[in-house]
Amino acid sequence: MQSPATFPPQIGPVLEALSITGTFVFAASGALAAARLRQTLVTFAFFALVTGVGGGTVRDLLIGAPVFWVHDAVPAIACMIAALLVWFTPRRLWSDRALDWLDAIGLAAFAVYGAAKALGYGVPPFVAAMMGVVTGCVGGIMRDLLAHEPSILLRPELYVTAAALASGLFVALRWGGMEVPVAGVIAALLGFLLRAIAIRRGLGLPLYKQAQE
Repeated sequence: MQSPATFPPQIGPVLEALSITGTFVFAASGALAAARLRQTLVTFAFFALVTGVGGGTVRDLLIGAPVFWVHDAVPAIACMIAALLVWFTPRRLWSDRALDWLDAIGLAAFAVYGAAKALGYGVPPFVAAMMGVVTGCVGGIMRDLLAHEPSILLRPELYVTAAALASGLFVALRWGGMEVPVAGVIAALLGFLLRAIAIRRGLGLPLYKQAQE
């Protein structure tokens, strides 16, 4: 892992911990998707890597930053550990909603970290919040595409909205002068809480209804 002296502006140990947490749990959700399909260990590892680093890779390419997992082995190692953990754990120990809950944790953590990193690279606040959404959502979208499952984007459940809350709140709190660690923890917790409520209660945004003539 990077030493604190090498963190970009806006990034510190707390947000770096959020990044590793997000990477690990997203990777585990990718491995679980492979488990549902009864795939090989190689497929587990591939699903885990793509899910764990997909969003961050797109973010780094968009903001002109070095792709994080290419220059630091820790994220890729975390993905492989997550894949092995799921592979060696009996399937019966994972609940049917385990993928959703792991995804919720990763979503909130990545949304905050993505927004913080974008701010650190001079991206305007509004766009930085959008980079947080990209970081939080793209890995899950890639996982669903690989697994031939309906994308979370096509379900009415609050998902992108939870990522937007986490990243947007972090940017707003930083703009208001709050310290990075405190703003990061608050934003991640509230983003996770919104997603958790959506999972438990099936909350979602209203669907489009074409106006009747």
